[in-house]
Amino acid sequence: MKTADPELMRAINRLNVLDTVRRYGPIARVEISERTQLSTTTVSAITASLLDDGLILPRHEGDIRNEAARGRPRVMLELNPDAARVVGAKIAASRMVFVVTDFRGDVLSNLTLPIRIDRQPIGVIADLVEDGVRRCVVDAGLSLEDVDSVCLSLPGVIEHRTGHIRSSPIFRDVNVDFAAEMTARLNTSTIVESDAHAITLAHHWFGKARDLEDMVLISLEQTLGLGVLHGNQLFRGAGGLSHNLGDLVLGMGPLGIVRLSSQAGESEILGEQPAGGRFAEAIRLGRGMAHAQALIKAEDNALISAAIRAGEAVGVAVANIVTLFAPPRVILVGSSLALGEHFLASLRSAYALAIPPSLKGVAELVFDDSTDDFWAQGAAAVALYELYESPWNTTGPAL
Repeated sequence: MKTADPELMRAINRLNVLDTVRRYGPIARVEISERTQLSTTTVSAITASLLDDGLILPRHEGDIRNEAARGRPRVMLELNPDAARVVGAKIAASRMVFVVTDFRGDVLSNLTLPIRIDRQPIGVIADLVEDGVRRCVVDAGLSLEDVDSVCLSLPGVIEHRTGHIRSSPIFRDVNVDFAAEMTARLNTSTIVESDAHAITLAHHWFGKARDLEDMVLISLEQTLGLGVLHGNQLFRGAGGLSHNLGDLVLGMGPLGIVRLSSQAGESEILGEQPAGGRFAEAIRLGRGMAHAQALIKAEDNALISAAIRAGEAVGVAVANIVTLFAPPRVILVGSSLALGEHFLASLRSAYALAIPPSLKGVAELVFDDSTDDFWAQGAAAVALYELYESPWNTTGPAL
């Protein structure tokens, strides 16, 4: 019988220990052993290596100056915040948000640029993104030479492994190699990720899924995205593909296939409004959903009907996803939540009707109005996780 590759197993164990320190630190070695199911000898060897590499730090509990205290002070381990610096960004049609974080994911600086960039030439978008990254890095008191990695999160279908953007409402073109473009400009390793995956990791690291190893996140923004976390890792498709939930087929209608985006996409919800006026300007500036909320409160019947229809479609989609994955928690985020109770009530009702009886009560639905900074912090977490798990990286980031 073929045995496991010992180098691979060592790398997996190292990642497991490092991630355990990240999630539960400060933490003692014996607790790491309990949580990872690794022997105390293995944990001691791995943590000694991580200490030598400067990725974790010891913290002594108790007062070593107290002569009355017996035995040695307990040594707890935690991440070394200075081990790496990364940049995370959320790139949306009407704004760009950047953060610089340390190795723990703590934000050192942030920057928001309210600039409409959708459908601009690639060179123009790259110029604006480059300027935003550089400004945010300077605001953190650093230079790009101090940054280990950059992660740019965008809506659309993205090939994480290659950095190719197959399609995105941000770009005019398809199959854009944006990672290579930005790596060359910044002279820093640059990752491209879907915004849904970024916010999924943000909630796993810092938000409403810190206590979970498995969960599902649904992003209701300009595009409809899906993030699936299994065993503390993001699930990606072939080539690291992200999931465009808007392409999910709900059934057949008089005009053919009915996809989720045709019922719950932002453009579908807002598209029934007049082409001109204040509302059209709000949509152009990326504030359409917030303005729609005010109109719904004023009992705009067309928008109320659109919100109910969208909620029903999303509720059915959530039930289908729970049927497939049976996660303990489904987190819903994004601008569509601004549609308010008409949207949320119809979503909950449709979900309750569509979920199989055998799965009722399995998944908790959580609605979260995450800030743009939090989405960008998730992109930074993607960059940090790449540093953690790189199979060739047995000595940590290049510091």
